Amino acid sequence: MNTGYGQTIIPTGTPFVKQYKKSQYKAGNQNWSLAIDHEGRIYSANTEGLLRFDGQYWRIYPLPNHSTVRSVAVDKAGRVYTGGRGEFGYWTSKAFGDMSYHSLSKLVKDKTYFPNEEIWKIIVEDHRVFFHTFSKAYIWENNTIRPLTAKGEPFLFPHQLNDQLFFEQLPSGLHEFKADKLVPVPGKDILKDKNVLAILPFDKNNSLIATAHHGLYLMDSSGNIRPWSIPANPILRQSQINNGIYLFGGQYAFGTIQNGVIIINKNGEVAQHINKNNGLQNNTVLSIAKDKQQNIWVGLDNGIDRIEINSSLSFYTDFVGKIGTVYTSIIYQGKIYLGTNKGLFVSEWKGLNNYNSLDFVQVPNSNGQVWTLAIFGTELICGHNEGTFKLVDGKLEKISKITGGWIFKPIFGTKNILQGNYTGLSKFILDDMQLRFAQQFSSIKEPVRFLAQKDNHSFWIGDWGQVQLIDLDPNFQQAQIQFTSKQDSLASKRRFTGIYTLENNLVFATDSGFMQFDNIVKRFSYASELNNALGSYKNSNKVIPINTNSYWFIQKTKIAKVDFDSKGKLKIDSNLLSPLQDRMMSNYENILPIENHYYLIGLDDGFAIYRNSGQDHKYVLPPPQIAQLTNLTTGETIIPNGDLKLTSSENNLRVSFSSPYYSSSPLQYQYYLEGYSDKWSDWSETAYQDFTNLPYGHFEIKIRARTNTGLTSEIQTISFTITYPWYLSWWAKICYILMVTGLIYLIYNFNLQRERKRQFQAKRKWLEEKKVALERDAEQQEKEWIKLKNQQLEAQLSLKNKELANAALNIVYKNEMLNNLHDELKQLKDAEGNKLSSDELKKINKLIEDAHNDDRDWHIFEKSFNESHENFFKKLKQEFPDLVPNDLKLCAYLRLNMSSKEIASLLNISTRGVEIRRYRLRKKLGIPTDKNLSEFLLER
Repeated sequence: MNTGYGQTIIPTGTPFVKQYKKSQYKAGNQNWSLAIDHEGRIYSANTEGLLRFDGQYWRIYPLPNHSTVRSVAVDKAGRVYTGGRGEFGYWTSKAFGDMSYHSLSKLVKDKTYFPNEEIWKIIVEDHRVFFHTFSKAYIWENNTIRPLTAKGEPFLFPHQLNDQLFFEQLPSGLHEFKADKLVPVPGKDILKDKNVLAILPFDKNNSLIATAHHGLYLMDSSGNIRPWSIPANPILRQSQINNGIYLFGGQYAFGTIQNGVIIINKNGEVAQHINKNNGLQNNTVLSIAKDKQQNIWVGLDNGIDRIEINSSLSFYTDFVGKIGTVYTSIIYQGKIYLGTNKGLFVSEWKGLNNYNSLDFVQVPNSNGQVWTLAIFGTELICGHNEGTFKLVDGKLEKISKITGGWIFKPIFGTKNILQGNYTGLSKFILDDMQLRFAQQFSSIKEPVRFLAQKDNHSFWIGDWGQVQLIDLDPNFQQAQIQFTSKQDSLASKRRFTGIYTLENNLVFATDSGFMQFDNIVKRFSYASELNNALGSYKNSNKVIPINTNSYWFIQKTKIAKVDFDSKGKLKIDSNLLSPLQDRMMSNYENILPIENHYYLIGLDDGFAIYRNSGQDHKYVLPPPQIAQLTNLTTGETIIPNGDLKLTSSENNLRVSFSSPYYSSSPLQYQYYLEGYSDKWSDWSETAYQDFTNLPYGHFEIKIRARTNTGLTSEIQTISFTITYPWYLSWWAKICYILMVTGLIYLIYNFNLQRERKRQFQAKRKWLEEKKVALERDAEQQEKEWIKLKNQQLEAQLSLKNKELANAALNIVYKNEMLNNLHDELKQLKDAEGNKLSSDELKKINKLIEDAHNDDRDWHIFEKSFNESHENFFKKLKQEFPDLVPNDLKLCAYLRLNMSSKEIASLLNISTRGVEIRRYRLRKKLGIPTDKNLSEFLLER
């Protein structure tokens, strides 16, 4: 609940408008009706269902028949009533943002036309609810439905005003519903065919009636109606009023079909006009409502917008990029001038008490960067990228060609004015209320962005790189540099951002805090006491005075209001202008006091008006709620029933927070989870927190929220339990005991069987080893027997070979004897000493030759040789079929390792003949030359 609000809306600029596009709320374009519950949640009758917003999250709830929701209303108990095509009923809230629907349309008895009717408005009274169509109203009371008709006439809309309920019948006019009857309003005829779209409270004796095309009317307590002739009527008629609400302080907001939202004050003057040109997504306002912070919510033909009319800030936004970034501003002769990066722009200025419909146009000859605007005498002076200009007859006229007029500083007690620019320092003279250029100081070569007067003839000048102390001669015509920060070891390392006067003391803003200069020792030092008091604002790049003891401190677009009390202590408020952070040009922030307690602040795309009324709006910030629980493991939303008990598989948890408080500055949240955390978390704008690997047990999560102004909500405490997994339940433990007992039995039985098996295997192993030993002994005996047998065979073979050799030697011996005999016969002589004749020897030679050619010895030898050498001849013949008998004989003799001489004797040939035969045998056997023939035959 609010206990105090601003009495008037800032008429200049536009209140902050927060757009909610359909891509954000993920539902249909059109939002036909709006309602707000007692906790501040927003409900919209959307094309695709009931749309709900809790300050952080949007959710859509379709009707059972999926028809468009045309109307929504909320009763004191928190039930949300909705109506669509052929369907109406109410929703009740469940835990964590879920809702359940209860249909009432089933109670309608006459269903002839009902399926095609649409519920366009819902009126909630204490004990009954009206569901309104254009043909009739369905009254739900005592859980029954009865129709209300107008004797065949159609209705337009019903209107609730305090305890009164009005219906407009077509064409009869306005009627009041009293004692279950429709009673004509006495002055209804004046509104005939004018279509009443809103009836609102006005004063003790009158109410305000808004019509579609005919403006506003007043109705007294007797029902008499008269036009309310006010300045706002023409624009209201032209814009076609569609709905309206009472705001506060005698101010009203009307949503229109053609022209957005028009706000009027108690005098009937336009106080604000918000449309597509200055913030709304769409000019067709289908519905309008007011939340607990007095923000206006509008349901549009395409989207939903929130208008912060009660904010201390209003905005002029350059949506089309015509103006550019505002660097400086001033109000001069009933007009407001903005100096931007594109030039100088001007609009009419009616003051802050009148509605300003600003329309900026560019001043001729002003193209380029405008750095500063100042009024000297009766003239408006412009420091420009191309020089210094004055405003003459609505256009700029150059008075100095020195480029880049950054800053003007009058010299106290004189008509001289110093200007810092791109190339140094200039002097101007104010003569007869007009400013003229005097000179450029030749001794100053560096750019001068800032300057401050130290005493009558001494000045500090500087740029971001350094500051310098200069002295001017008595006539202010010559400048001499007395000291430069580059001479100081501490200051030479710093980046300077400005020179300012605080409490009559000069301070130097740097990138590491404020510094001060000791005039005696000529040294810089840190202003430690000031820096400690300022905290993070010690690095401010700009200081703008408000009054004697108050200043704006600006740190890279972050603005704080700093008040010095009589004891020099500081009070810092960094929340007043926090919505403007990051919307200004850093290092060129501009705050202009325009009227009492009002300030104009230049922005990247226009400017803001700030009202420092000194009145705090006292709200009770509702405690935050848990909007949603999400299982991080699966990504699924958790919807608990009854007590909040989560299964063991849901111990990776995302807790999403929400609070129905609506402001241009987002809320911050802080949480503390007992049993998991040991302290409160840091404040954060993140509206959720992840908890992973939560142990089993009971937890309490404490959540609180705070606004940018420091208003803190009460603590919301929500308990939940992570249940033990099934494997830790009592029945699971019993199963574990039984399983352990069974396991012990199985282990015992297993060990018993294993011991028996071990003994059996040991015995079998002993038997196998014994069997192996016996087999090994038998095998050893067999091997010895075989060895003995082989020895015997070898002995026999050796004996055979000897016998063969002896036989062969015998044959050799026989052949030698025959040869010797043949030779002796050739030497025999008869008695007369003559050799025997050939005829006489022929018979004996024939006997000798027959003895040589006798093969019986060879056959006996061959048989014995085959028996000793395993059919040597047979295998040799199979392998080499071309061998002839003489070849086989030679092979046998060679296998017996006989010499060529012995072989020659056996074959009865010469030794040379043996060699020839050996050569021929090699060729038949295919033996290479490096292979020994005897060895080859031994391998066969």
